[in-house]
Amino acid sequence: MPVPSLLLVIFGLCLPLLLMARYSFAEFDPRDMAIQGLTLENYAKFFTDPFYRDVLLRTVGVAALTTLLCLILGVPAAHLISRTKSARLRTILILASIIPLLMGNAVRVAGWMVLLSDRGLVNESLLFLGLIDEPIRIMYTLSAVLLSLVAVLLPFMIITLQSVFDRVSADYEDAAATMGAKPATAFFRIFVPLAMPGIYSGGLLVFILGMNAYASPVLLGGPTFHMMAPAVYEQAIEAFNWPFAASLAFVLMVATLILTVASSLFLQKRYGRM
Repeated sequence: MPVPSLLLVIFGLCLPLLLMARYSFAEFDPRDMAIQGLTLENYAKFFTDPFYRDVLLRTVGVAALTTLLCLILGVPAAHLISRTKSARLRTILILASIIPLLMGNAVRVAGWMVLLSDRGLVNESLLFLGLIDEPIRIMYTLSAVLLSLVAVLLPFMIITLQSVFDRVSADYEDAAATMGAKPATAFFRIFVPLAMPGIYSGGLLVFILGMNAYASPVLLGGPTFHMMAPAVYEQAIEAFNWPFAASLAFVLMVATLILTVASSLFLQKRYGRM
C-alpha cells in the first residue's frame, strides 16, 4: 500500500476508532468532557440493562428483515437488467435503479412521511376508494420503518447484484432450458449458485447499512422505536454521555462484524467458495 494511502487509513480510520475505544472505557462526568478514568461501567450498563439489549436485538432483526426483502426484490430486478439485450432499455432500467440515490437519505424518508401519515396519500386514497372508514395507522410502526429502509437500500442491492450478474453467462441457463429444465429450476439450481458471491456482497452491504440506519427509525419509527444508531446519537448529543455513546457504537460495530463473519463462514461452507 502506498505511503499516502497508508497514512490516510491510519489517520482517517484507525486513530478515530482507537479514540472511540478509549472513550468507551472512560468515566462519565457531565461537568467535564475530557477522557478520564478507566472503567467497564459503560459496557456493564449495556449488557445488564434489558432495554439496550432489546435495542440491539431489534436493530439486528430490522437489518435482517430489510436484507431479506431487498434480496427478494433485488435479485429478480438485477437479473432482468443483466439479461436485457436492448442497450437503451438496459440504460433506462439502470438509471431508474440509481435515481433514488441522487436524493439525500433524510429527504427520501421525509417523502415517505408524507405518503404514510394519517392524512397522507395512502390513507386519503384508501378513504376515497371506500376501502377504509377511517385512516389506518402506518406511521410509527415496524412496517413503516421496513418500507422506508427497503426503498432507501434497494438501489444498493440492485447495483451490486447487476454488476455481478453480468459476469454470469446466460449460456448456462440456455443450456439448462435445452435439457428440459423449467425457468424457475434453471434460475435457482444453476444461476443462483453461480451468482452467490454477488448475492452475498449485496446482502452484506444492505445488512451493514441497515444496522446503522438512523433517519428511517427516527422519522418513521417514532420516539418509542429504538435502534442502535439513534441511541448513540441520543447519548452523545442529547445526554452528552460520550463514554456510553462510544460503548454503544463499539458494540454495534462488533456485533456487525461478528454477524458478517458468521454469515461468510456459513456460506463458504455451504457453497464452497465466496
